[in-house]
Amino acid sequence: MSRSIPSFLVAAALLQTLTLHAQAPTPVAVYTAGPDSQPQPNTPKGVTTKYQLAPGKFYPGTPHNYQVYVPAQYDASKPTPFMIFLDGGGEVTGGPKVPVVFDNLIAKKEIPPMIGIFIDPGILPAINDQAQRRFERIFEYDTINGRFGQFLIDELIPEVAKKYNLSKDPNDRGIQGTSTGAVGAFMAAWEHPDQFHRVISFIGTFVAMKGADTMLAIIRKSEPKPIRVYMQDGRNDHLVPGQPFGTFFAGSWPINNEVLYEDLQFAGYDVHYELGESGHDGRQTSVIMPDVLRWLWRDYPKPITAQLPGGFGKPGWDPRAQVFSTISIDKPWQQVGAAYKSAVSPAPDKEGNVYFADPTASVIYKSDADGKVSTFKSNTAGAKALHVGADGRIYASQPQQKRIVSYGPTGDEKIVAQNVVADDLAVTVKGAVYFVDSAHKTVGLVAPGAAAAAKPRTVFEGTEMLLPAALTLSPDQAMLAIGDAQNKFSWSTQIAADGSLVYGEPFYRVDMPDISPYSGVSGITMDSEGQVYFATALGIQFCEANGRAAAILSKPELGTVTGIAFGGKDLNWIYATENGKLYRRPSLRKGIAAWVVAKPPNPPL
Repeated sequence: MSRSIPSFLVAAALLQTLTLHAQAPTPVAVYTAGPDSQPQPNTPKGVTTKYQLAPGKFYPGTPHNYQVYVPAQYDASKPTPFMIFLDGGGEVTGGPKVPVVFDNLIAKKEIPPMIGIFIDPGILPAINDQAQRRFERIFEYDTINGRFGQFLIDELIPEVAKKYNLSKDPNDRGIQGTSTGAVGAFMAAWEHPDQFHRVISFIGTFVAMKGADTMLAIIRKSEPKPIRVYMQDGRNDHLVPGQPFGTFFAGSWPINNEVLYEDLQFAGYDVHYELGESGHDGRQTSVIMPDVLRWLWRDYPKPITAQLPGGFGKPGWDPRAQVFSTISIDKPWQQVGAAYKSAVSPAPDKEGNVYFADPTASVIYKSDADGKVSTFKSNTAGAKALHVGADGRIYASQPQQKRIVSYGPTGDEKIVAQNVVADDLAVTVKGAVYFVDSAHKTVGLVAPGAAAAAKPRTVFEGTEMLLPAALTLSPDQAMLAIGDAQNKFSWSTQIAADGSLVYGEPFYRVDMPDISPYSGVSGITMDSEGQVYFATALGIQFCEANGRAAAILSKPELGTVTGIAFGGKDLNWIYATENGKLYRRPSLRKGIAAWVVAKPPNPPL
């Protein structure tokens, strides 16, 4: 059987949402549905029921129609795998007829008994008969952030779970989408790999319409997630004779799907790409759905895990500035301690301990090399921005007191500077203390040995910086990098003989999250080769010493990484703070500290 784009829609009023996608494919390919796509005698039949999801917080005022397929083999006493299908009405009654395919494959035990949730895009009702409705499909599916995935997790799935026993294991959860829906499906799994491990992308719209094209580079740079992806597109998708590179302003569907496939392969994903002869329609996908589902659920219940790329370590492999040149895939983040309420600004000492602050509770904690956490200092007046100097003292900012202090090994407190607001610090081997004042967009300097009453000197005023927030020294302590929390560019400055910062440039570039205009840089450090690591909203991004953004390490959990440091006796553990917790994982790189001064190698060009 075949279908056209309108079969994806839930009502005739949605026809206009995909008119830009429609064209006559050339040549016309013939696809014939097999028996698994057609009702079979003596096969137990599941039941499909229609529902409506009331408006919620993610799409206010907008209801969503959905249908739930329950297989004949459903056992309410057991958590049941399930799949979510976007543009769901078309997947039920259109070409794929997914409930029929489910009946046949479940009966043959080629996929586990599972529930199907078929949700349609929302439509905001019109205020009266003379007004138009708002069609939410593009906003829901094409927006490359966590909103739609969170809508599924917080609103749709719990509503269905009131009636059916849905599995909470991400290995038991899949999601499918077509065209723009493919973007929505993929991004739901990408942003929430703790929820979805299986993705189907048909004629995916990974082109420059609402930012999906930017994901191609980010996927290639990022640490892989435990996701299995089946991709399909047609050679004639948005192509006509005489226009072989696409008919639409946003780009080429076949080219961008090919690039996405290559990026997923490069990063180590379990991915399959089926390139047929059809256009932007469902003629091919209508008949391959049984094989797609077999592939997606093969080896079940064996869990889907993140894997190394197939070519990793083989002759010709280029390890330069890649994720796997920095961390090991089989050594993930582990939480350090739990008996504390908050954690920010990790800072290592020479013995392998890592200190971190809880400014709200006015406590500084110490984590030893084995990860055991103890209280180092209480009543710190909200101390944060910790850094350990070459003298072994812990330097910290006390914003409420408008001062910088240091603590000795026994916790004795010494005032370093007064009447200053310091959002982050960097301490040189000679004892100079640089601090950033985000509100005034300046970097100040407390000279070595300066009296606490002495006025610190402003050594850099970055008028082009939007929100300077973090500092780190280079391995040779000849440069100071300044992280900008509101810009994709962070700065490199040189330290002059008198301590001034000179020749500043917006040198480093990080990738920005779609959901926010801010890079979110709130912590920064370097390794011994001069690569710079930024704690950002996307994860831990690092740039080569030449300033190019190279790779993105996964976040410990959903949220924004707020602090980063290398720690441990050999400075070969990466520590990060997120959501008030301290995490660490082993690193293949070595960090730097105030007491380690060494010239880094020449950067790659």
